[in-house]
Amino acid sequence: MRLVILEAESLGKDMDLSGFSRFGEVTVYEKTTEEECPERVREADIVICNKVRMCSRTLSGAENLKLICVTATGINNIDLDYVKRHNIAVTNVAGYSTVSVAQHTFAMYFYLAEKLRYYDDYVKNGSYAASSLFTCMDRPFTELEGKTWGIIGLGAIGRKVASIAQAFGCRVIYYSTSGAHDDPDYERVDLYRLLKDSDVVSIHAPLNEATENLMNIETFANMKRNAILINVGRGSIVNERDLCCALREGLIAGAALDVLSSEPIRSDSPLLKLADDDRLYITPHIAWASKEARTRLIGLVQKNIASYLEGGMENRVV
Repeated sequence: MRLVILEAESLGKDMDLSGFSRFGEVTVYEKTTEEECPERVREADIVICNKVRMCSRTLSGAENLKLICVTATGINNIDLDYVKRHNIAVTNVAGYSTVSVAQHTFAMYFYLAEKLRYYDDYVKNGSYAASSLFTCMDRPFTELEGKTWGIIGLGAIGRKVASIAQAFGCRVIYYSTSGAHDDPDYERVDLYRLLKDSDVVSIHAPLNEATENLMNIETFANMKRNAILINVGRGSIVNERDLCCALREGLIAGAALDVLSSEPIRSDSPLLKLADDDRLYITPHIAWASKEARTRLIGLVQKNIASYLEGGMENRVV
């Protein structure tokens, strides 16, 4: 059995991939372009990939290919019609990053809400040493307890965030983008009510026709002027140009983004024009990537391979 890992770099250089060798001969590539892919998968029985396209262009010569393991939940890079026609099974992984994304959500909230960039700089640039006061209250912050935390998308991650917000003493409300989720533990509201009432709005929804550009200048105008927006869902749910306008016009107090409409971020992105604005905080799609989450991910991919080889269907999407 020949296994090819096409994008090991996307798993992290600190990850142990030796466990895949129990299934057969393993070839590991740090990264793979679409142009390089056909030759690299030509003799493969199993391909492990993340973002590189799996389609007729990259797979037409892979006559031995039986299984594609996607090291993510989304399978947008898979041409489902092609793999079905060629009897190639596809598996994905889900649930591995719930704790990591929820943790990052609150890390971004506290960084913004408690003005930590400013206070860290205040100490390190010598201002604190030169001060006659034992503290600094230049940038007031408030407590999270008693605030309303609004969640857009109450899936597994949304529920985890909700439970943590409750532990901090928040009232939790949510808007179901699919209309399918109904959780008696939290108050379900429409989008207008959520935006109007929430002190914090965090996004944990998938990208689809219902959510693309959901957050735009009109919806920002419905938010509290002291509210914070956090997006760890999908980048295109937030209209980035409108977000910049909302921040400039003071429609909201701040925003933290871990996902962007273009990843990596384009050099002409309107967000970069606010690079020095401490009301905007951007991380490079790392919410999912705690060491524990990546270790779980690799373990689940190996479990998927074992299940397939034993004739099972665990996490099989095609």
